[in-house]
Amino acid sequence: MSKPISQKKLFLLDMDGTIYLDKTVFPETIPFLDALRARGARALYLTNNSSKSVDAYIKKLADMGITATKNDFVTSTDATIVYLKAHYAPETKVYVFGTRSFLTQLTEAGINTTTALEDDVTVLLMGFDTELTFSKLEDACILLGKGVDYIATNPDYVCPTWYGSVPDCGSIATILKTATGREPRFIGKPHPEMLLLAVEKDGVTKEDAVMIGDRLYTDIASGVNAGIDTIFVLSGEGTLADAEVSPEKPTYIMKDIGEVKDAFLGKLPE
Repeated sequence: MSKPISQKKLFLLDMDGTIYLDKTVFPETIPFLDALRARGARALYLTNNSSKSVDAYIKKLADMGITATKNDFVTSTDATIVYLKAHYAPETKVYVFGTRSFLTQLTEAGINTTTALEDDVTVLLMGFDTELTFSKLEDACILLGKGVDYIATNPDYVCPTWYGSVPDCGSIATILKTATGREPRFIGKPHPEMLLLAVEKDGVTKEDAVMIGDRLYTDIASGVNAGIDTIFVLSGEGTLADAEVSPEKPTYIMKDIGEVKDAFLGKLPE
């Protein structure tokens, strides 16, 4: 039987749309994190966004008054590195379609990376690319036409900003599918790898954990696929109307992270 929110030990937090929006922290985020620490619970930050390094996220959170270390994050890049090492030999040549930061993280982890159309490329790996060029799209089409393996960090269609949304990795994958007929093997949410990696990292059971996010098709679906309870918050992309028609059914639906805090503190019926 699932544990109530007040007894959870590990809170897996999506970030943008869940604890902040773009560069603005939600008012109840820091009180929520303080409540977790006061009761010995743990927060881990999960993100599908592969365009930034963990160092960049640490700085971004610090600018909003949230203290975090590298050990507090699990990213789609982390899960992708684990996947590549489990399924490919170390010498496998991987064409990286993404930001310079993404490329650096992969290279430093020991992945044999390139950004050139080399004959021995075996894998096309695509992340959320805020440095996108037409040349990268062209390279991807050439490689996919050759039949290389195709992996993408996440299927998110949009990334929220203060002014609206911008195309994320899933949108670019749709462009490439239209051009080539090929679809990637997605690694990040909604697939369970990131969440299972986070639970393993923290040394708790799945029953001790809960996934919190604002997207049904990634955050909530990943929890369902991993067998972990979920909380869908209405502070970001998703709406109550979305939840009513979505095949991914959250364990709980809450207004925002402040309501999650109240549930954790036993102030709401469960």
